[in-house]
Order: sequence, then C-alpha cells, then structure tokens
Amino acid sequence: MTDVKALARAAAFARRAGAFAAGQGQAAEILADFLAAHRGRVLSGYMPMRTEIDPLPAMAAHQGPVGVPVIIAKATPLRFREWSPGCQLVEGAFKALIPAEGAWVEPEVLIVPLLAFDARGYRLGYGGGFYDRTLAGLRARGQVLAVGFAFAAQEVAKVPTDAFDQRLDAVVTEKGVTVFA
Repeated sequence: MTDVKALARAAAFARRAGAFAAGQGQAAEILADFLAAHRGRVLSGYMPMRTEIDPLPAMAAHQGPVGVPVIIAKATPLRFREWSPGCQLVEGAFKALIPAEGAWVEPEVLIVPLLAFDARGYRLGYGGGFYDRTLAGLRARGQVLAVGFAFAAQEVAKVPTDAFDQRLDAVVTEKGVTVFA
C-alpha cells in the first residue's frame, strides 16, 4: 500500500500544481458560506503551503474561535493553537507557519488540506497520518466535522485506502460543496 500511495501522491501533486496555477476562484467564499452554519463552534483551518488551496479568508470570516494545526511529534495527533488574522507566526515542523503564542483549542470543525479526494469521502494526505490520528481521536470523544478543502481537479476515481484512513464529511472546491452520507 505504501508504494501505491506514493505513486498516487506524485500524480496528485502534479494535478494540484496545475489547478493552483489556474487560481482558486470563489473557493474561499464557498467555504465561508458552508462554515457559516457552524458559527460559534471551534474551527481548525491551516496555513497554506506550496500549492495548497488557501482557506485564510474563510478562517478570518468565521464567527468563533479558530485554530491551526501544530505538529508536536512524529506519529502523534495534531494539537491546535488559536489563530487570528495578523497574529505573529513562526515556522513550525515541515516549515508550516504556526502562531507564536496563543491558547490551545480543540476543534469541532476541521478544514482539512489534501492532495486528492474521491466520491467516497476519502482523502490522500502527505503520508504522515497526522489528520487520520487526529480525526480518530476527536471522533472517539464526540462529534466532529471534517471538511476537505481542495481544487475540483484534485478529485480522483478512487483514493488508495487502508483501515487507518478517516473519511471526510464534506469537500469544498471552487465548484461547490459535496457532502458525503
């Protein structure tokens, strides 16, 4: 499965790079509209890197606490530090920007980055398993909503999966919202 996922990641990076070059259109606005139903709930977003689609406008529009993921150690769940527009950022693990300080929050709604997704609600991530561990832990404690955020071109026929992979509840792209049953 490791080799299959590695090949899928290489193809997905290329597809995402092409979509990124074309621009994300109204994707952040569509995401903000979708998240409006969850105002007041703790939201986790992410600081976009490389060719990831940018959720920052939707995060800034959220009416409630917003956190961003912090990698504490390899093979562990993510933690989330409170974020607000203009807060001081520092470089964290894998060069991801994180708030220099702030409260730790536990998200109820997560905007999840990805390389690819399929119509079943599965996502292909970077291979560290951070979001899968995090979602499994959060879901064991209560309801949580996992929303993939991607370019429509990142959809594939079938993401390679194993028993460890967590499904998304929805995906938002520049073309709209898909909710998985």
